[in-house]
This record gives sequence, C-alpha cells and structure tokens, in this order.
Amino acid sequence: MIRRANAPGLFPPPTYAHASVVEAGTRLAFLAGSVPLDEKGEIVGPGDPVRQAERVIGNLREQLGAVGSDLAHVVVTEVYVVSTEPAVLSAVWDVVEASGLSAGPHSSTLVGVACLGYPGQLVEITATATVPEGRKQR
Repeated sequence: MIRRANAPGLFPPPTYAHASVVEAGTRLAFLAGSVPLDEKGEIVGPGDPVRQAERVIGNLREQLGAVGSDLAHVVVTEVYVVSTEPAVLSAVWDVVEASGLSAGPHSSTLVGVACLGYPGQLVEITATATVPEGRKQR
C-alpha cells in the first residue's frame, strides 16, 4: 500500500524517507494541524516545546484514530516549531522520532517559524495518512 523510497544520489536521510508512494484506490486522510491543546482548549506545556510536541503527537493519534488510521500509516508530515534554534528543532524531532512515526519512515519536513495560531503555541504537525481497508472510524 505504501512504498517508501530514498533517492540513491542524495544524502541518506537518518529517520525519514525522501518520498512515499501510495497506490491509486487507497483511501487517504488529510489531517488539519495537530496542536498542543487539551480537552478544554488550553495550551499544554507553556514555554516547553518538547512537552507540547508530546501533546501534539497524542492529539495526532486521536485524529488518526477518528478516521480509522494510526501513526504507522502516516505518509507525510510537516512539523512546525516556533524557534530559530537548531537545538530546539532537534529536540522536537526527537519526540517525533520516538513516537513511532519514523518507523515507516514517513516523509517529513521540519520548519522553524515565527509564530503559530494559538497564543503560546510552539509546535504543530500536519499529516497525511492512508486509511487501511476494513478499519472503522471512531
């Protein structure tokens, strides 16, 4: 269903794939950005990008489950971090990698940005995933 590929003439990626190919006829889910909000709409981990990344991954799991998918079926992500510091971006990437998203590995882009939509928000992840046949939405 998903074929992951790395271009042989490019630097080998450490924990992501250069490309993911999904065959025609596969159901896809395009998820809105997963954000570090709790059930009450409050920011989790104010000032802490790692804690926020952990919440974002948890919320992403919930989004995927709602459409009958999971982290193993994520094809591509965009990871946005409010920072210009490579060490902060790297710390957030460590959370992404530990989540199981890199098991595919999926294709991903990690970007430092000036701000995100909610006051105090430091991390957001958008995702596209396949939805396996026979899986029910929650």
